[in-house]
Amino acid sequence: MTAALPVDTVRNDRIVRFDRAERWLHWVNAGLVLLLLGTGLVLYVGTLSALVGRRALVKDIHVVSGLALPVPFLAIYAGRWRAGFRRDARRLGRFLRDDWRWLRSRGGAPGLHLGKFNAGQKLNAIFVAGVLPVMLMTGSIMYWNKPFSNSWRTGATFVHDWGFVTLLIVVVGHIAKALVEPVLLRSMVEGTVSTTWAATHRPRWHVETVTVGEAAETEAVAAEAVPKADAATR
Repeated sequence: MTAALPVDTVRNDRIVRFDRAERWLHWVNAGLVLLLLGTGLVLYVGTLSALVGRRALVKDIHVVSGLALPVPFLAIYAGRWRAGFRRDARRLGRFLRDDWRWLRSRGGAPGLHLGKFNAGQKLNAIFVAGVLPVMLMTGSIMYWNKPFSNSWRTGATFVHDWGFVTLLIVVVGHIAKALVEPVLLRSMVEGTVSTTWAATHRPRWHVETVTVGEAAETEAVAAEAVPKADAATR
């Protein structure tokens, strides 16, 4: 099955965009973040808190979910399945000239030669990768607050609250964007996209995977054919 293959593998007219480990990481992390946002809303919005009740249980779920956040990331780094994630992490952290053009034009500049991820996806990944450790740290200070001074507690609460609001806005935007781009949403479920889509929307990635891959395969076939031809002439 194509979706079980490594990232960037080309089979027939499909390219593996996300392997199983990456998809597992995405959905587990998404579930934890949504659980944190949901319980956070209940804890901070008085009307919701009164409606749901059982504040102590909601708080415990919030804390446990926060402490569980690093687990899927540690798990994906623990085995041989980390190769695809590390490759995509490097892509997400590298901005190319066309990424800046994409940002300035909001994706409307002609002739964009985009890689696997556009600049918006890169910024989203960088933001989430930065804000989650901050939320975990400030949340820990708020929960285990006795060793900390009032200034630390106040600062942690301020950062945690505004981090929560910002993360909520970004997550809602991310979900809305995914819903209007069914090809990308399906690739996070099934793992693959068509080579036609890649050539149209991610031409740089198409060159890296399909074009370069075909060239390498052609060279390998040619190299294998040379010894056979030499042997036949002897």
